[in-house]
This record gives sequence, structure tokens and C-alpha cells, in this order.
Amino acid sequence: MVRRKFNRREIVLGAAAGLLTIAILTFYLWHITEDIRFGYAIGRTEASRQRLSDDIKVLRTKRAALLSLDNVEKKAREGLKLVPPRDDQVLYRDY
Repeated sequence: MVRRKFNRREIVLGAAAGLLTIAILTFYLWHITEDIRFGYAIGRTEASRQRLSDDIKVLRTKRAALLSLDNVEKKAREGLKLVPPRDDQVLYRDY
């Protein structure tokens, strides 16, 4: 069996082609991995945004309930022991 000898130039070109192929495959795998990582990050961010949006809705509902006139009047009468003013305590002005 006769083996062909490779000269230095063919060896260098073969090694360069192999390294280039490895570099391209490595870059491709890195790119795919980053896409997947960014996809997971976007999913987590969207879920967090949705939770915050739901929290805002709950807080707005609580605020509306706490600021309702019936609730404010009840707290004023029971908690602060306030009573409506008497007629002699009300001053009317004409402008």
C-alpha cells in the first residue's frame, strides 16, 4: 500500500479549514444558546410584568374601597369619634 505524503501547505490548509469549521460550529452553538437564554429571560420578564399588572389592579380596587365615602364616614364616626357639626357651628358666606 502506497501512502501519499502531504506537503506542508496542504497540512496548514487542512488544519485551517478544520479550525474554521470548529469556529463556525462553536459560534452557531453559542448563538442558539443565547437565543434560548434570551427567550427564557423574556418569558420571566413577561410573567413578572403580568404579576405586577395584577397587583396594580388589586391595589386600585383596595384604594377605591378605602376611599369610598361610606368607608371614610364610618372610620370618622367609629375610629375618630367625630360627629356632624351642629347648625350653630356652620358659617355661610355670601360672595
